[in-house]
Amino acid sequence: MMPQRLTVLGRLPGLNEIIAASKTHYQVYAKEKKVLTHKVESLARAARLRTISSRCAVRFLWYEANRRRDQDNICAGQKFILDGLVAAGVLPDDGWQWISGIEHRFSIDRDNPRV
Repeated sequence: MMPQRLTVLGRLPGLNEIIAASKTHYQVYAKEKKVLTHKVESLARAARLRTISSRCAVRFLWYEANRRRDQDNICAGQKFILDGLVAAGVLPDDGWQWISGIEHRFSIDRDNPRV
């Protein structure tokens, strides 16, 4: 299958922000996850991504505005992206059966942070 590309503009919450939200009240994180998963789902549908029919590798290219967040903190946002792709029907599931590997690369773009 040919590679597919999806761009999510802006900055997704990092692990520290996810943990902080979940400590305030479980519904705070649940609401944030629902909103971000739906955002990715809508983007995937608008991009008309094809449904994956066999195992695939996923590559994330994270463009941050600066180097303030650690890379392991940044990539926690992959949860919203993978769940959004499942919700959009691009991935049947985000488990081992469908994803053979996940790669993360990081770069700086002060004017246009995105994934």
